[in-house]
Amino acid sequence: MANRSLSGQLKDKLIQQALERKLKKNEQHGLSGTNPLHTLSDVPASLYRFDQHPGYKQIQIIYKGGAQLGIANPFFRLHEGIAGATTRIDGREYINYASYNYLGLSGEARVSKAAKDAIDQYGTSVSASRLVSGERPIHRQLEAAIAETLGVEDAVVMVSGHATNVTTIGYLFGASDLILHDELIHNSSLVGAQLSGAKRLSFPHNDYAALDKLLTEQRRNYDRVLIVIEGLYSMDGDYPNLPEFIEIKQKHRAFLMVDEAHSFGVMGENGLGIREHFNIDGKVVDIWMGTLSKSLAGCGGYIAGESALVEHLKFLAPGFLYSVGMPPQVAAPALAALQIIKREPERARRLQTLSRYFLAKAQAAGINTGLSQGIAIIAAITGSSISAARISHALFDRGINVQPILYPAVPEKSARLRFFISCDHTEEQIDRTIQAFCDET
Repeated sequence: MANRSLSGQLKDKLIQQALERKLKKNEQHGLSGTNPLHTLSDVPASLYRFDQHPGYKQIQIIYKGGAQLGIANPFFRLHEGIAGATTRIDGREYINYASYNYLGLSGEARVSKAAKDAIDQYGTSVSASRLVSGERPIHRQLEAAIAETLGVEDAVVMVSGHATNVTTIGYLFGASDLILHDELIHNSSLVGAQLSGAKRLSFPHNDYAALDKLLTEQRRNYDRVLIVIEGLYSMDGDYPNLPEFIEIKQKHRAFLMVDEAHSFGVMGENGLGIREHFNIDGKVVDIWMGTLSKSLAGCGGYIAGESALVEHLKFLAPGFLYSVGMPPQVAAPALAALQIIKREPERARRLQTLSRYFLAKAQAAGINTGLSQGIAIIAAITGSSISAARISHALFDRGINVQPILYPAVPEKSARLRFFISCDHTEEQIDRTIQAFCDET
């Protein structure tokens, strides 16, 4: 017992000496020697309670401000059926400008039947990543159709449009690389760039000359360089001069990625996107990205390009490799929608006609439409978040559903209502909407 006590005392002394050495070392490095366990009572609630998180508290401030102004929360409204040119909310029908259902194909009978048939044949899930055992014929049929439409070698579909950009950019590029993007690029591309660890720089919106200058200054300092732009910008409804960006990427030996989330189905004579709009060869763009949730009436995203790119992503991109394969009832209607778009180009042409009609009427009425070009997306800039929310609320009371875009999604002075046009809207609905907007401003 005595020997054990002596041993214990020696052990305690050695531990004490080790602690003293550690405290002295911390002090030399400017670190506090206080045991952190003794300071837990000083940790603020915002660091361990979600209801005290700054982001959540900011949301509550916005809600309270809206309530004080008599403005109801415009978000998460419950749509009771198919949302297209019209929708039903709380038992009332509204003219609807808050849907990406540009070509009216979500809910179209042939598209819905394709989803039902796929469930009957394959079930509701492929129940594994595609690499393991989730591969189904419908996946390859959809990818082949996308590649053929874009004039490239191959394509791969993923279960989320946002994750498609994140995993593609995040995986393909790294710390020795440079990513240059339009200042208005979508969050998914920004997150992908951050994940990659590459140097990230933005250039002024649609300014290819500024991009050329940046590359002239920066290209030699990096290995791979990626330029990311969109086919149609969803906040403003405008598009880039794609041939100029192609020339610049070739000049500086960079990769060019075009996000066609909103442009495919609405741009081009037949609705086949910005490639058709400018009549360019699909192979001159390195990475075509698009989503299935808008004109293609499904959900998810795709990457299309040369076979080396696609095969690489299928085997190694985490967002594809470690994710379950796309459900058959999502892939099948997207394929059906693509086939209808190609057989019935009049849908896209009618959408374009109605979009130009809306833009012309809005501008004639003195509405600030910003950069909108009259292709599917029309902005009505109100000048403040409060005015945008108030007008949206007033229009909702009048049977018109349109979402406000508020700070910080856009600069405060650029707060707006954002009108998504469908090929199923009518000129009468548009006239009624413009008049109501003018009445409330």
